[in-house]
Amino acid sequence: MIYFITGNKNKFEEVKAILPEVRQLDIDLLEIQEIDAKEIIKKKLFEALNHSKGEFIVEDTSLYLDCLNGLPGPLIKWFLKTVGNDGLAKIAEKLGDTSAEAKTLIGYAKNRAEIYYFEGVTKGTIVKPKGEINFGWDPIFLPSGHKKTFAEMSREEKNEISMRRIALNKLKEFLRP
Repeated sequence: MIYFITGNKNKFEEVKAILPEVRQLDIDLLEIQEIDAKEIIKKKLFEALNHSKGEFIVEDTSLYLDCLNGLPGPLIKWFLKTVGNDGLAKIAEKLGDTSAEAKTLIGYAKNRAEIYYFEGVTKGTIVKPKGEINFGWDPIFLPSGHKKTFAEMSREEKNEISMRRIALNKLKEFLRP
């Protein structure tokens, strides 16, 4: 049995649409604070393997600003709590580089010895907030080649180009018999 560890119903629905056999497991895992998303994922997977039997999927979705040499990355939660979307948009504007990447890193653990990573990247720019806040920084992320921020897109529009979808498709291909 493969479990996707999340308490977020929307994330689980997106995963289940691509990997129908996956079950949701809503447990709190300790999340270390680190700029390397792989280290965060690895620690979460090890903790999951200590907690329960099965194969596990965990993910980290981060925002990387070029003007800050890749920060906030996995520390995005703390940047949103302190400066918010308005602050991040102002920082990028004032530093003169609004280029950014949204990344999802999915970790899959078959067991302690077999851990695999799958990354999805969506390039874009940071803009002044537009749209409703359904997910953290969606109002300030404008994907390249699009006229709407993630927050202005319907769930279907966003899922077509999302970094999570890209990473999940790679995982699906890996799991294919």
